[in-house]
Amino acid sequence: MKTISISTLSAMKENGEKFAAITAYDYTFSRLIENSSIEVSLVGDSLGNVIQGRDSTIPVTVDEMAYHTTAVKRGNNRSLLVTDMPFMSYSTEVNALDNAAVIMQAGAQMVKLEGGEWLADTVYLLSERGIPVCGHVGLTPQSVHKLGGYKVQGKEDAAADKMIQEALILEEAGADLIVIECVPSSLGAALSRALSIPVIGIGAGADTDGQVLVLHDMLGISQRLPKFTKNFLAGKDSIQEAITAYGNDVRSGTFPASEHCFK
Repeated sequence: MKTISISTLSAMKENGEKFAAITAYDYTFSRLIENSSIEVSLVGDSLGNVIQGRDSTIPVTVDEMAYHTTAVKRGNNRSLLVTDMPFMSYSTEVNALDNAAVIMQAGAQMVKLEGGEWLADTVYLLSERGIPVCGHVGLTPQSVHKLGGYKVQGKEDAAADKMIQEALILEEAGADLIVIECVPSSLGAALSRALSIPVIGIGAGADTDGQVLVLHDMLGISQRLPKFTKNFLAGKDSIQEAITAYGNDVRSGTFPASEHCFK
């Protein structure tokens, strides 16, 4: 199987090909994800919710992210391996550089940061020093208390325009990917058209370049399933089949369907 790189995803965007991403937290599931030919494995700070049982991602630490990255890396020889930088681990440029080094040395091939224009200098510094960066706009779970909960973002024209402009600033600063979360489908499509780098959606409609889901959500084993997810394990004989079906549905454009999208 071909190893996935940033260049691979860029070529897929250029050719109009969709790609799939999924969160991974340990060796065993990492092997299943690789065997399903999923293009991107994301070691998400969502482990705070689905692994640790916390009510948000905020308590997750850099050491915990590094630990899970190392475990996922052992099972992964194909997917592009992206790891979230947790809450306040990139509050200053010095913090960002030091903590990104820890995560990259644990096995990540890219780090993901939540935020907009204020991150531009940090993204530039990381990129300049050889650390690939994935931005994250829209609903940013690390800011859940500031946002007042897990709400759809960018519903007003002004907010949508600002989000696109901030994503363009991150691209200009050196970001290689962008995740956009919980926005109207029209905004997900507009952002994907505006940016030359690949855009990965989660609850952002069917027109983004890629899709990402939390592993436990797409297996239907989370306590509460978001509107934008689907239980791919239903009707399947194994977890391997479910993950494979998810990847195939993303690439074919079958997922997400209209019931998984926000107007």
